[in-house]
Parts: sequence; C-alpha cells; structure tokens
Amino acid sequence: MNLIQYFRDSRAELARVSWPTRQQVFEGTQAVLIFVVALSIIVWVLDLLFSNLIRLVLP
Repeated sequence: MNLIQYFRDSRAELARVSWPTRQQVFEGTQAVLIFVVALSIIVWVLDLLFSNLIRLVLP
C-alpha cells in the first residue's frame, strides 16, 4: 500500500467518525474539571490527616 492510498483511506475513515457537538465537549470538560477538583480536595485532606498522624507518632 502506498502513502497516497493510506491518506485517502484515512480521509474516508474520518468522514465516518461521529464527532461530538460543542455542547457535549463543554459538558465533558466540566465533568473532568469537577472530578479533578474533588479528587484534589480529597488528596489534600488525606495529606493533612496523615501528616498530623505522623507528627503525633514521631516526635
């Protein structure tokens, strides 16, 4: 298979792709950002908890 045929096939395949709408991309981005913020807060709280426990165990 030559390079030109590869690009033709790739272009044909991309024409069949179901691309998300702008609204779907926006909603997906919001969901990811909310998840990242929530997970960051959880990790921060656990870090505070464990560092305080270590301070109590190791004087």
